[in-house]
Amino acid sequence: MHGIIIFTAIIFFLWIARSILIPLLVAAFLWYLMNAISDYYRRVMPYKNPTDKRGRFLSHTFDWLSYIGTIATIGLIIYLFTTQISPMFSELTNALPAIQEKLTNLGTYLSESLGLHFDSNMIPNLTNIATNIGASVAGIATSFGMVLVYLIFMFVEQSTFNSKFAAMFPTRRQHKKMRYILDSIDSNMKKYLFVKTAISAITGIASFIWLQLIDVEFAGVWAFIVFITSYIPTIGAIVACSLPILYSLISAPTLQQPILTAVGLISLQILFGNIIEPKLTGKTLNLSTLAILINLVVWGMIWGIAGMFFSVPLLVAIYIICAQFDSTRWVAVLLSADGQIPDKDEE
Repeated sequence: MHGIIIFTAIIFFLWIARSILIPLLVAAFLWYLMNAISDYYRRVMPYKNPTDKRGRFLSHTFDWLSYIGTIATIGLIIYLFTTQISPMFSELTNALPAIQEKLTNLGTYLSESLGLHFDSNMIPNLTNIATNIGASVAGIATSFGMVLVYLIFMFVEQSTFNSKFAAMFPTRRQHKKMRYILDSIDSNMKKYLFVKTAISAITGIASFIWLQLIDVEFAGVWAFIVFITSYIPTIGAIVACSLPILYSLISAPTLQQPILTAVGLISLQILFGNIIEPKLTGKTLNLSTLAILINLVVWGMIWGIAGMFFSVPLLVAIYIICAQFDSTRWVAVLLSADGQIPDKDEE
């Protein structure tokens, strides 16, 4: 009973404090992502462990170059979105009434062909759906100032994290244990975020090229949706494929384009999401599919779209932490895909 009360209190706190916690989580995500990109840039540069004065100078120079490269990468993504993708979203929004009409006509045609009863109210209102999604995104965007403040202070205080952490756990045993847990979370999270972002970007670009080749309208919008929804497990892939397939089905004069759209996008999702990504992440995401789906639903209920977006990183952190304590290792086993969980630090 005591545990249920604590669990309920935690869920209530997460929900009531979402306006503060979501911007903090977004800032932490960007901070992790930028550090992950910087780390991978740094790996291809020389002078990682210099011993002489000249080597240390060059090492610091390469450190700064890796940060500059990271900022340039993020800036390029923002530039491409604002100049290429955002105008397409505006065009798609203006076209929603016409798309709604075509969808209704398609429903009428199918019902007449199959002899089924059809009511236009059965068709989802695309304008209302787009408005609700836009409101959710706008809610996150309005807190951009708070996200930026969090992000700046994270980078400013990044160099002091280790000393603060050491002061929190004065005994060698406690410090070693918690250091091991945090290092495991840090390395796995950076690996997951970098690989996930890279694979999502490649999948989005490949989807854009394919949709352009078969002349699907708003190819940039669909490709961007593929990129964003790739962070949402299972449901994201379904949404990423179904939207352009449905649009091509109601807009194309023949079935050739919808079939090509479905074959291309589903093949890309299988190739990158089910074959390449698991090989790159290794045991980082050795998580049960059922656990991922339940986790997705829970965080979606608490924090909406933002919760679904961050559900996997949060589950990875919980999984690693539970694996390090005897009293909670059974939780990590349940969360794992095959019962193989991270080794526990034996101190």
